[in-house]
Amino acid sequence: MLKSIIAGREKAPAVSEERTFSIRWALASLSLSMLLSSLGTSIANVGLPTLAHAFNAPFQEVQWVVLAYLLAITALIVSVGRLGDIIGRRRLLLVGILLFIVASVLCGVAPTLWFLIAARAAQGIGAAIMMALTMALVGEAVPKERTGSAMGLLGTMSAIGTALGPSLGGILIDGFGWPAIFFINVPLGILTLLLARRYLPMDRQGLRADRASFDIVGTLLLALTLAALALAVTIGRGNFGSLNAALLLASVFGVGLFALAETRAASPLVQLALFRNSALSAGFAMSTLVTTVVMATLVVGPFYLSGALLLDAARVGLVMSAGPIVAALTGVPAGRIADRFGAYRVSIVGLIGMAVGSAILPMLPMSYGIPGYIVPLVVITAGYALFQTANNTAVMTSIRPNQRGVISGMLNLSRNLGLITGASVMGTVFAFGSATTNIMTARPEAVASGMRLTFAVAAALILVALAIGAVSHDRWTVSGGLNAHKNGF
Repeated sequence: MLKSIIAGREKAPAVSEERTFSIRWALASLSLSMLLSSLGTSIANVGLPTLAHAFNAPFQEVQWVVLAYLLAITALIVSVGRLGDIIGRRRLLLVGILLFIVASVLCGVAPTLWFLIAARAAQGIGAAIMMALTMALVGEAVPKERTGSAMGLLGTMSAIGTALGPSLGGILIDGFGWPAIFFINVPLGILTLLLARRYLPMDRQGLRADRASFDIVGTLLLALTLAALALAVTIGRGNFGSLNAALLLASVFGVGLFALAETRAASPLVQLALFRNSALSAGFAMSTLVTTVVMATLVVGPFYLSGALLLDAARVGLVMSAGPIVAALTGVPAGRIADRFGAYRVSIVGLIGMAVGSAILPMLPMSYGIPGYIVPLVVITAGYALFQTANNTAVMTSIRPNQRGVISGMLNLSRNLGLITGASVMGTVFAFGSATTNIMTARPEAVASGMRLTFAVAAALILVALAIGAVSHDRWTVSGGLNAHKNGF
Protein backbone atom coordinates (compact mmCIF):
# COMPACT_ATOMS: atom_id res chain seq x y z
CA MET A 1 0.00 0.00 0.00
CA LEU A 2 2.84 2.37 0.77
CA LYS A 3 4.35 1.67 -2.65
CA SER A 4 1.11 2.60 -4.39
CA ILE A 5 1.05 5.94 -2.61
CA ILE A 6 4.55 6.79 -3.79
CA ALA A 7 3.93 5.39 -7.29
CA GLY A 8 2.18 7.17 -10.15
CA ARG A 9 4.69 9.99 -10.60
CA GLU A 10 4.73 10.11 -14.42
CA LYS A 11 3.93 13.80 -14.48
CA ALA A 12 5.78 14.68 -11.30
CA PRO A 13 9.47 15.62 -11.14
CA ALA A 14 11.79 12.68 -10.89
CA VAL A 15 12.37 11.53 -7.34
CA SER A 16 15.58 9.77 -6.41
CA GLU A 17 15.51 6.26 -5.03
CA GLU A 18 16.88 7.58 -1.73
CA ARG A 19 14.12 10.18 -1.52
CA THR A 20 11.48 7.56 -2.35
CA PHE A 21 12.87 5.31 0.38
CA SER A 22 12.75 8.16 2.93
CA ILE A 23 9.18 9.09 1.99
CA ARG A 24 8.06 5.50 2.33
CA TRP A 25 9.51 5.12 5.82
CA ALA A 26 8.31 8.56 6.91
CA LEU A 27 4.80 7.51 5.94
CA ALA A 28 5.31 4.22 7.77
CA SER A 29 6.18 6.14 10.96
CA LEU A 30 3.06 8.30 10.62
CA SER A 31 0.91 5.23 9.97
CA LEU A 32 2.25 3.49 13.08
CA SER A 33 1.65 6.64 15.09
CA MET A 34 -2.01 6.68 14.01
CA LEU A 35 -2.34 2.94 14.63
CA LEU A 36 -0.99 3.18 18.19
CA SER A 37 -3.18 6.12 19.24
CA SER A 38 -6.37 4.49 17.90
CA LEU A 39 -5.40 1.10 19.37
CA GLY A 40 -5.10 2.77 22.78
CA THR A 41 -8.72 3.91 22.51
CA SER A 42 -10.20 0.44 22.05
CA ILE A 43 -7.81 -2.12 23.55
CA ALA A 44 -8.50 -1.18 27.19
CA ASN A 45 -12.29 -1.58 26.90
CA VAL A 46 -12.16 -5.35 26.69
CA GLY A 47 -9.99 -5.42 29.82
CA LEU A 48 -12.44 -3.56 32.07
CA PRO A 49 -14.01 -6.69 33.64
CA THR A 50 -10.54 -8.16 34.27
CA LEU A 51 -9.32 -4.88 35.79
CA ALA A 52 -12.39 -4.73 38.03
CA HIS A 53 -11.47 -8.18 39.38
CA ALA A 54 -7.73 -7.43 39.62
CA PHE A 55 -8.19 -4.23 41.65
CA ASN A 56 -11.41 -5.28 43.40
CA ALA A 57 -13.05 -2.06 42.15
CA PRO A 58 -16.62 -1.21 41.10
CA PHE A 59 -17.61 -0.51 37.51
CA GLN A 60 -17.87 3.27 38.09
CA GLU A 61 -14.21 3.44 39.12
CA VAL A 62 -12.88 1.10 36.43
CA GLN A 63 -14.59 3.27 33.79
CA TRP A 64 -11.91 5.86 34.44
CA VAL A 65 -9.31 3.67 32.75
CA VAL A 66 -11.15 4.57 29.53
CA LEU A 67 -12.33 8.03 30.57
CA ALA A 68 -8.89 9.34 31.56
CA TYR A 69 -7.51 8.50 28.11
CA LEU A 70 -10.47 10.09 26.31
CA LEU A 71 -10.48 13.19 28.51
CA ALA A 72 -6.83 13.89 27.79
CA ILE A 73 -7.36 13.52 24.05
CA THR A 74 -10.52 15.64 24.02
CA ALA A 75 -9.03 18.48 26.03
CA LEU A 76 -5.84 18.72 23.98
CA ILE A 77 -6.47 17.58 20.42
CA VAL A 78 -7.76 20.96 19.25
CA SER A 79 -4.79 22.83 20.71
CA VAL A 80 -1.75 20.58 20.21
CA GLY A 81 -1.71 21.39 16.51
CA ARG A 82 -1.20 25.04 17.37
CA LEU A 83 1.45 24.08 19.92
CA GLY A 84 3.21 22.14 17.16
CA ASP A 85 3.36 25.34 15.11
CA ILE A 86 5.06 27.03 18.05
CA ILE A 87 7.73 24.50 19.00
CA GLY A 88 7.91 22.43 15.80
CA ARG A 89 5.63 19.60 14.66
CA ARG A 90 8.31 16.92 14.31
CA ARG A 91 9.81 17.79 17.68
CA LEU A 92 6.44 17.70 19.44
CA LEU A 93 5.44 14.43 17.73
CA LEU A 94 8.64 12.78 18.98
CA VAL A 95 7.84 14.00 22.50
CA GLY A 96 4.29 12.64 22.17
CA ILE A 97 5.48 9.19 21.04
CA LEU A 98 8.03 9.03 23.86
CA LEU A 99 5.38 10.05 26.41
CA PHE A 100 3.05 7.37 25.03
CA ILE A 101 5.76 4.70 25.45
CA VAL A 102 6.67 5.70 29.02
CA ALA A 103 3.01 5.96 30.04
CA SER A 104 2.34 2.49 28.57
CA VAL A 105 5.09 1.03 30.77
CA LEU A 106 3.63 2.78 33.83
CA CYS A 107 0.17 1.40 32.97
CA GLY A 108 1.56 -2.14 32.82
CA VAL A 109 3.30 -1.92 36.21
CA ALA A 110 0.52 0.03 37.97
CA PRO A 111 0.21 -1.16 41.59
CA THR A 112 -3.20 0.46 42.13
CA LEU A 113 -6.20 1.39 40.00
CA TRP A 114 -5.71 5.13 40.45
CA PHE A 115 -2.05 4.87 39.48
CA LEU A 116 -3.23 3.10 36.33
CA ILE A 117 -5.79 5.85 35.66
CA ALA A 118 -3.13 8.57 36.06
CA ALA A 119 -0.82 6.69 33.67
CA ARG A 120 -3.68 6.35 31.18
CA ALA A 121 -4.21 10.13 31.31
CA ALA A 122 -0.52 10.61 30.46
CA GLN A 123 -0.89 8.06 27.67
CA GLY A 124 -3.89 10.05 26.38
CA ILE A 125 -1.79 13.23 26.24
CA GLY A 126 0.74 11.39 24.08
CA ALA A 127 -2.07 10.01 21.90
CA ALA A 128 -3.58 13.50 21.40
CA ILE A 129 -0.23 14.75 20.11
CA MET A 130 0.14 11.73 17.84
CA MET A 131 -3.38 12.00 16.42
CA ALA A 132 -3.21 15.72 15.70
CA LEU A 133 0.34 16.03 14.37
CA THR A 134 0.31 12.88 12.25
CA MET A 135 -2.20 14.54 9.91
CA ALA A 136 -0.32 17.84 9.97
CA LEU A 137 2.99 16.21 9.03
CA VAL A 138 1.66 14.44 5.93
CA GLY A 139 2.01 17.62 3.86
CA GLU A 140 5.67 17.90 4.83
CA ALA A 141 6.61 14.21 4.51
CA VAL A 142 4.76 13.21 1.32
CA PRO A 143 4.78 14.83 -2.16
CA LYS A 144 1.79 17.09 -2.74
CA GLU A 145 0.32 14.93 -5.51
CA ARG A 146 0.19 11.95 -3.13
CA THR A 147 -1.29 13.74 -0.08
CA GLY A 148 -4.82 12.45 -0.63
CA SER A 149 -3.66 8.83 -0.84
CA ALA A 150 -1.59 9.27 2.31
CA MET A 151 -4.59 10.68 4.17
CA GLY A 152 -6.61 7.66 3.07
CA LEU A 153 -3.91 5.34 4.41
CA LEU A 154 -3.94 7.11 7.79
CA GLY A 155 -7.73 6.79 7.95
CA THR A 156 -7.44 3.07 7.25
CA MET A 157 -4.77 2.67 9.95
CA SER A 158 -7.04 4.43 12.45
CA ALA A 159 -9.89 2.05 11.63
CA ILE A 160 -7.56 -0.97 11.84
CA GLY A 161 -6.35 0.16 15.27
CA THR A 162 -9.90 0.52 16.55
CA ALA A 163 -10.96 -2.84 15.08
CA LEU A 164 -7.84 -4.67 16.28
CA GLY A 165 -8.11 -3.44 19.88
CA PRO A 166 -10.87 -5.71 21.28
CA SER A 167 -9.66 -8.97 19.70
CA LEU A 168 -5.96 -8.34 20.37
CA GLY A 169 -6.73 -7.20 23.93
CA GLY A 170 -8.77 -10.31 24.62
CA ILE A 171 -6.02 -12.62 23.35
CA LEU A 172 -3.32 -10.81 25.34
CA ILE A 173 -5.33 -10.83 28.57
CA ASP A 174 -6.22 -14.50 28.15
CA GLY A 175 -2.60 -15.49 27.49
CA PHE A 176 -0.48 -13.06 29.51
CA GLY A 177 -2.74 -11.08 31.88
CA TRP A 178 -4.00 -7.50 31.74
CA PRO A 179 -0.57 -5.73 31.80
CA ALA A 180 0.10 -7.14 28.32
CA ILE A 181 -2.50 -4.82 26.73
CA PHE A 182 -0.26 -1.90 27.73
CA PHE A 183 3.16 -3.50 27.27
CA ILE A 184 2.32 -4.31 23.63
CA ASN A 185 2.65 -0.57 22.92
CA VAL A 186 6.31 -0.47 23.99
CA PRO A 187 8.04 -2.29 21.09
CA LEU A 188 5.65 -0.75 18.56
CA GLY A 189 6.20 2.69 20.09
CA ILE A 190 9.99 2.35 20.03
CA LEU A 191 9.87 1.35 16.35
CA THR A 192 7.61 4.34 15.61
CA LEU A 193 9.94 6.70 17.49
CA LEU A 194 13.04 5.47 15.67
CA LEU A 195 11.40 5.72 12.24
CA ALA A 196 9.98 9.18 12.96
CA ARG A 197 13.29 10.49 14.25
CA ARG A 198 15.20 9.10 11.27
CA TYR A 199 12.87 9.82 8.36
CA LEU A 200 10.50 12.70 9.19
CA PRO A 201 11.72 16.02 7.73
CA MET A 202 13.24 18.52 10.12
CA ASP A 203 11.05 21.39 11.35
CA ARG A 204 11.31 24.53 9.27
CA GLN A 205 12.66 27.57 11.02
CA GLY A 206 11.00 30.97 10.94
CA LEU A 207 7.44 29.68 10.41
CA ARG A 208 6.35 29.29 14.02
CA ALA A 209 3.32 31.10 15.35
CA ASP A 210 3.49 33.65 18.11
CA ARG A 211 3.45 32.01 21.54
CA ALA A 212 0.50 34.14 22.65
CA SER A 213 -1.66 32.35 20.05
CA PHE A 214 -1.79 29.19 22.16
CA ASP A 215 -5.02 29.30 24.21
CA ILE A 216 -3.72 27.95 27.53
CA VAL A 217 -6.68 29.27 29.55
CA GLY A 218 -9.23 27.74 27.18
CA THR A 219 -7.43 24.39 27.18
CA LEU A 220 -7.31 24.22 30.99
CA LEU A 221 -10.94 25.29 31.39
CA LEU A 222 -12.08 22.68 28.87
CA ALA A 223 -10.14 19.92 30.63
CA LEU A 224 -11.47 20.86 34.08
CA THR A 225 -15.05 21.17 32.81
CA LEU A 226 -14.97 17.77 31.14
CA ALA A 227 -13.39 16.18 34.23
CA ALA A 228 -16.12 17.65 36.47
CA LEU A 229 -18.83 16.33 34.14
CA ALA A 230 -17.30 12.85 34.01
CA LEU A 231 -16.90 12.76 37.80
CA ALA A 232 -20.50 13.92 38.30
CA VAL A 233 -21.87 10.91 36.46
CA THR A 234 -19.45 8.25 37.73
CA ILE A 235 -18.85 8.73 41.45
CA GLY A 236 -21.41 7.51 43.96
CA ARG A 237 -21.72 4.02 42.45
CA GLY A 238 -24.99 4.79 40.69
CA ASN A 239 -26.44 7.07 43.41
CA PHE A 240 -26.78 10.75 42.53
CA GLY A 241 -26.03 12.71 45.70
CA SER A 242 -25.02 16.23 46.72
CA LEU A 243 -21.43 15.77 45.52
CA ASN A 244 -22.65 14.66 42.10
CA ALA A 245 -24.93 17.70 41.93
CA ALA A 246 -22.09 20.03 42.93
CA LEU A 247 -19.81 18.59 40.26
CA LEU A 248 -22.54 18.87 37.65
CA LEU A 249 -23.10 22.49 38.63
CA ALA A 250 -19.35 23.08 38.45
CA SER A 251 -19.29 21.68 34.90
CA VAL A 252 -22.13 24.02 33.89
CA PHE A 253 -20.27 26.94 35.46
CA GLY A 254 -17.14 25.76 33.65
CA VAL A 255 -18.94 25.91 30.31
CA GLY A 256 -19.83 29.54 31.04
CA LEU A 257 -16.26 30.40 32.00
CA PHE A 258 -14.95 28.62 28.92
CA ALA A 259 -17.33 30.54 26.66
CA LEU A 260 -16.28 33.83 28.30
CA ALA A 261 -12.59 32.98 27.93
CA GLU A 262 -13.03 32.10 24.26
CA THR A 263 -14.70 35.44 23.50
CA ARG A 264 -11.67 37.24 24.95
CA ALA A 265 -8.90 35.01 23.59
CA ALA A 266 -6.79 36.40 20.75
CA SER A 267 -6.76 32.96 19.10
CA PRO A 268 -9.53 30.93 20.77
CA LEU A 269 -9.48 27.17 21.08
CA VAL A 270 -13.12 27.09 19.87
CA GLN A 271 -14.62 29.86 17.76
CA LEU A 272 -18.07 30.30 19.32
CA ALA A 273 -19.36 32.30 16.32
CA LEU A 274 -19.37 29.05 14.35
CA PHE A 275 -22.36 27.82 16.36
CA ARG A 276 -24.54 30.53 14.77
CA ASN A 277 -24.56 28.39 11.63
CA SER A 278 -27.53 26.05 12.11
CA ALA A 279 -26.16 23.39 9.78
CA LEU A 280 -22.88 23.27 11.68
CA SER A 281 -24.54 23.21 15.10
CA ALA A 282 -26.83 20.37 13.99
CA GLY A 283 -23.87 18.43 12.60
CA PHE A 284 -21.88 18.82 15.81
CA ALA A 285 -24.85 17.85 18.01
CA MET A 286 -25.74 14.76 15.98
CA SER A 287 -22.10 13.66 15.90
CA THR A 288 -21.94 13.83 19.71
CA LEU A 289 -25.17 11.86 20.14
CA VAL A 290 -24.33 9.00 17.77
CA THR A 291 -20.77 8.65 19.09
CA THR A 292 -22.24 8.35 22.60
CA VAL A 293 -24.17 5.28 21.45
CA VAL A 294 -21.15 3.73 19.73
CA MET A 295 -19.02 4.18 22.85
CA ALA A 296 -21.75 2.56 24.93
CA THR A 297 -21.30 -0.63 22.88
CA LEU A 298 -17.56 -0.57 23.63
CA VAL A 299 -17.84 0.11 27.38
CA VAL A 300 -21.03 -1.74 28.34
CA GLY A 301 -20.56 -4.57 25.83
CA PRO A 302 -17.71 -6.40 27.64
CA PHE A 303 -19.67 -6.55 30.91
CA TYR A 304 -22.77 -7.84 29.13
CA LEU A 305 -20.85 -10.46 27.15
CA SER A 306 -18.94 -11.71 30.20
CA GLY A 307 -21.71 -11.25 32.79
CA ALA A 308 -24.83 -12.31 30.86
CA LEU A 309 -23.46 -14.50 28.03
CA LEU A 310 -20.59 -15.83 30.22
CA LEU A 311 -17.82 -15.46 27.62
CA ASP A 312 -14.12 -15.43 28.49
CA ALA A 313 -11.88 -12.45 27.68
CA ALA A 314 -10.66 -13.81 24.33
CA ARG A 315 -14.17 -14.48 23.01
CA VAL A 316 -15.41 -11.13 24.34
CA GLY A 317 -12.68 -9.43 22.32
CA LEU A 318 -13.50 -11.37 19.15
CA VAL A 319 -17.22 -10.58 19.40
CA MET A 320 -16.60 -6.90 20.09
CA SER A 321 -14.24 -6.58 17.14
CA ALA A 322 -17.12 -7.32 14.74
CA GLY A 323 -18.44 -3.79 15.02
CA PRO A 324 -15.22 -1.83 14.34
CA ILE A 325 -14.33 -4.20 11.48
CA VAL A 326 -17.67 -3.45 9.81
CA ALA A 327 -17.14 0.29 10.38
CA ALA A 328 -13.70 0.08 8.77
CA LEU A 329 -15.04 -1.80 5.74
CA THR A 330 -18.05 0.52 5.38
CA GLY A 331 -16.12 3.82 5.45
CA VAL A 332 -15.07 4.11 1.79
CA PRO A 333 -18.35 2.75 0.32
CA ALA A 334 -20.27 5.13 2.61
CA GLY A 335 -18.49 8.09 1.04
CA ARG A 336 -19.41 6.92 -2.45
CA ILE A 337 -23.03 6.36 -1.40
CA ALA A 338 -23.19 9.87 0.07
CA ASP A 339 -21.85 11.30 -3.19
CA ARG A 340 -24.43 9.32 -5.15
CA PHE A 341 -27.58 9.83 -3.10
CA GLY A 342 -26.84 12.97 -1.08
CA ALA A 343 -25.50 13.48 2.43
CA TYR A 344 -28.86 14.18 4.06
CA ARG A 345 -30.55 11.00 2.83
CA VAL A 346 -27.58 8.83 3.72
CA SER A 347 -27.29 10.34 7.21
CA ILE A 348 -30.98 9.63 7.88
CA VAL A 349 -30.60 6.02 6.69
CA GLY A 350 -27.60 5.64 8.98
CA LEU A 351 -29.49 7.03 11.97
CA ILE A 352 -32.47 4.76 11.32
CA GLY A 353 -30.11 1.78 11.19
CA MET A 354 -28.55 2.80 14.51
CA ALA A 355 -32.00 3.19 16.12
CA VAL A 356 -33.09 -0.26 14.96
CA GLY A 357 -29.83 -1.86 16.08
CA SER A 358 -30.03 -0.21 19.50
CA ALA A 359 -33.62 -1.38 19.97
CA ILE A 360 -32.91 -5.05 19.19
CA LEU A 361 -29.44 -5.38 20.73
CA PRO A 362 -30.66 -6.25 24.28
CA MET A 363 -33.30 -8.70 22.99
CA LEU A 364 -31.74 -10.96 20.36
CA PRO A 365 -28.79 -12.34 22.40
CA MET A 366 -31.07 -13.94 24.98
CA SER A 367 -32.67 -16.03 22.22
CA TYR A 368 -29.84 -16.46 19.72
CA GLY A 369 -26.69 -16.10 21.86
CA ILE A 370 -23.54 -14.66 20.27
CA PRO A 371 -25.00 -14.31 16.74
CA GLY A 372 -27.90 -12.43 18.29
CA TYR A 373 -25.41 -9.91 19.70
CA ILE A 374 -23.24 -9.59 16.60
CA VAL A 375 -26.07 -8.85 14.16
CA PRO A 376 -27.43 -5.75 15.99
CA LEU A 377 -23.85 -4.60 16.66
CA VAL A 378 -23.09 -4.77 12.94
CA VAL A 379 -26.28 -2.81 12.18
CA ILE A 380 -25.32 -0.11 14.69
CA THR A 381 -21.76 0.31 13.48
CA ALA A 382 -22.66 0.19 9.77
CA GLY A 383 -25.29 2.86 10.43
CA TYR A 384 -22.72 4.89 12.30
CA ALA A 385 -20.26 4.68 9.40
CA LEU A 386 -22.97 5.86 6.97
CA PHE A 387 -24.05 8.71 9.23
CA GLN A 388 -20.58 9.90 10.16
CA THR A 389 -19.34 10.01 6.57
CA ALA A 390 -22.45 11.82 5.35
CA ASN A 391 -22.50 14.23 8.30
CA ASN A 392 -18.84 15.13 7.88
CA THR A 393 -19.41 15.69 4.16
CA ALA A 394 -22.38 17.97 4.81
CA VAL A 395 -20.59 19.99 7.48
CA MET A 396 -17.38 20.39 5.50
CA THR A 397 -19.25 21.53 2.37
CA SER A 398 -21.27 24.15 4.22
CA ILE A 399 -18.24 26.28 5.10
CA ARG A 400 -15.66 28.44 3.38
CA PRO A 401 -12.36 26.76 2.38
CA ASN A 402 -10.38 28.81 4.91
CA GLN A 403 -12.51 27.38 7.75
CA ARG A 404 -11.85 23.72 7.05
CA GLY A 405 -9.05 23.33 9.58
CA VAL A 406 -11.10 24.86 12.40
CA ILE A 407 -14.25 22.90 11.55
CA SER A 408 -12.29 19.66 11.28
CA GLY A 409 -11.03 20.24 14.83
CA MET A 410 -14.58 20.93 16.01
CA LEU A 411 -15.88 17.71 14.48
CA ASN A 412 -13.09 15.86 16.24
CA LEU A 413 -14.02 17.58 19.50
CA SER A 414 -17.73 16.69 19.13
CA ARG A 415 -16.77 13.08 18.45
CA ASN A 416 -14.61 12.90 21.56
CA LEU A 417 -17.31 14.54 23.68
CA GLY A 418 -19.58 11.73 22.55
CA LEU A 419 -16.96 9.15 23.50
CA ILE A 420 -16.70 10.62 26.99
CA THR A 421 -20.47 10.78 27.41
CA GLY A 422 -20.82 7.20 26.26
CA ALA A 423 -18.14 5.99 28.67
CA SER A 424 -19.47 7.94 31.65
CA VAL A 425 -23.21 8.62 31.36
CA MET A 426 -24.14 5.40 29.55
CA GLY A 427 -21.95 3.43 31.95
CA THR A 428 -23.88 4.96 34.86
CA VAL A 429 -27.20 4.11 33.18
CA PHE A 430 -26.01 0.51 32.83
CA ALA A 431 -25.06 0.30 36.52
CA PHE A 432 -28.39 1.85 37.52
CA GLY A 433 -30.37 -0.55 35.34
CA SER A 434 -28.51 -3.50 36.84
CA ALA A 435 -29.62 -2.36 40.30
CA THR A 436 -26.28 -3.19 41.88
CA THR A 437 -23.31 -1.29 43.25
CA ASN A 438 -20.86 -3.90 41.94
CA ILE A 439 -21.57 -5.10 38.43
CA MET A 440 -18.97 -7.87 38.76
CA THR A 441 -21.13 -9.72 41.31
CA ALA A 442 -24.44 -9.09 39.55
CA ARG A 443 -26.47 -12.04 38.30
CA PRO A 444 -26.90 -12.50 34.52
CA GLU A 445 -30.52 -11.36 34.79
CA ALA A 446 -29.46 -8.09 36.43
CA VAL A 447 -26.80 -7.48 33.76
CA ALA A 448 -29.38 -8.11 31.04
CA SER A 449 -31.72 -5.61 32.73
CA GLY A 450 -28.98 -2.99 32.73
CA MET A 451 -28.36 -3.67 29.04
CA ARG A 452 -32.04 -3.15 28.21
CA LEU A 453 -32.15 0.22 29.96
CA THR A 454 -28.85 1.35 28.45
CA PHE A 455 -29.94 0.71 24.88
CA ALA A 456 -33.43 2.04 25.43
CA VAL A 457 -31.67 5.31 26.27
CA ALA A 458 -29.38 4.80 23.27
CA ALA A 459 -32.35 4.42 20.93
CA ALA A 460 -33.87 7.57 22.42
CA LEU A 461 -30.65 9.50 21.74
CA ILE A 462 -30.69 8.39 18.10
CA LEU A 463 -34.32 9.55 17.82
CA VAL A 464 -33.21 12.96 19.14
CA ALA A 465 -30.51 13.02 16.46
CA LEU A 466 -33.14 12.19 13.83
CA ALA A 467 -35.29 15.07 15.08
CA ILE A 468 -32.33 17.47 14.90
CA GLY A 469 -31.61 16.28 11.36
CA ALA A 470 -35.24 16.82 10.32
CA VAL A 471 -35.37 20.32 11.82
CA SER A 472 -32.11 21.34 10.15
CA HIS A 473 -32.99 19.76 6.80
CA ASP A 474 -33.82 22.97 4.94
CA ARG A 475 -30.72 24.86 6.08
CA TRP A 476 -28.56 21.79 5.51
CA THR A 477 -29.82 21.51 1.92
CA VAL A 478 -29.19 25.19 1.24
CA SER A 479 -25.67 24.99 2.67
CA GLY A 480 -24.75 22.17 0.31
CA GLY A 481 -25.37 18.97 2.25
CA LEU A 482 -27.53 17.38 -0.44
CA ASN A 483 -25.20 18.40 -3.23
CA ALA A 484 -21.88 17.38 -1.76
CA HIS A 485 -20.86 15.64 -4.97
CA LYS A 486 -20.96 18.95 -6.83
CA ASN A 487 -18.25 20.28 -4.61
CA GLY A 488 -15.92 17.35 -5.10
CA PHE A 489 -16.33 15.77 -1.66
